[in-house]
Amino acid sequence: MRIFKNISLALIAVLFIGSIGFTFWLRDRYVVPILMYHHVGTPTDSKWRLNAVSVKSFEYQMTFMKRHGFQVISFDDLVEGIKEGHLFARNTVVLQFDDGYEDNYKYAFPILKKYGFPAMVFVISDMVGNPGFLTWDEIKEMEKYGILAGSHTRHHFYLPDATLSQAQDEIAGSKKMIEDHLGHKIYYFCYPMGGFTDDVKGLVKENGYKAAVSVNRGKDRLNIDLYELKRIHMNNTDDEYSGLILWVKLSGYYNLFRQFRDNKGLHQRGFNE
Repeated sequence: MRIFKNISLALIAVLFIGSIGFTFWLRDRYVVPILMYHHVGTPTDSKWRLNAVSVKSFEYQMTFMKRHGFQVISFDDLVEGIKEGHLFARNTVVLQFDDGYEDNYKYAFPILKKYGFPAMVFVISDMVGNPGFLTWDEIKEMEKYGILAGSHTRHHFYLPDATLSQAQDEIAGSKKMIEDHLGHKIYYFCYPMGGFTDDVKGLVKENGYKAAVSVNRGKDRLNIDLYELKRIHMNNTDDEYSGLILWVKLSGYYNLFRQFRDNKGLHQRGFNE
């Protein structure tokens, strides 16, 4: 009996030590979720597609975060925290919108104001003011409430296919146009379709951007490189199963799941990922 007792105690000790080790391993792999939205609208909108979230679903997701005590911080706070090696709380979240669609102002903005959530809107500078896109006045109004503008190039050009001079025009030209209209510096950039190269990253740095966001490209799953920060694509199915998918995406460990999925060949790369 003593032998079995000793074996049991040894197994308990191994499991205990192993759980501590796993906890420290997991702690070091926490990444603040950067949630990526595009359209926010209704199923009857002509632009309804996979990269759109209904108003009902968006409201549910924001309410879910507020109810469960998630801290929505600004992108600037995220970047500065990463630079300083800050250990973020496990309930931290960043919100972002791509392309600068007018429905962001019409539908998402009132909900963000209601909860006091900051966000980033990466605008395609030469599309601002066009039908279906934000106007400069709308962007200025949103900035008063902490929803700030960043650059998404001039024409949403896929930068790996651009010459260096074309890439420079898209990266620098958009920055200048946005700054001229808003009257202040902008520091953050979004690669169209997540595409970048080392040369493109170099141009982003040279033109005074502090950070840039991608989607699921590259091998840095811990968002250490400020010029290829990974984001999580949000959609209408995230509030299904009592919010289980949303919990996973907000956990801070979703990048680990994506890495496993990619390594196992379970993921087919597409526009949003």
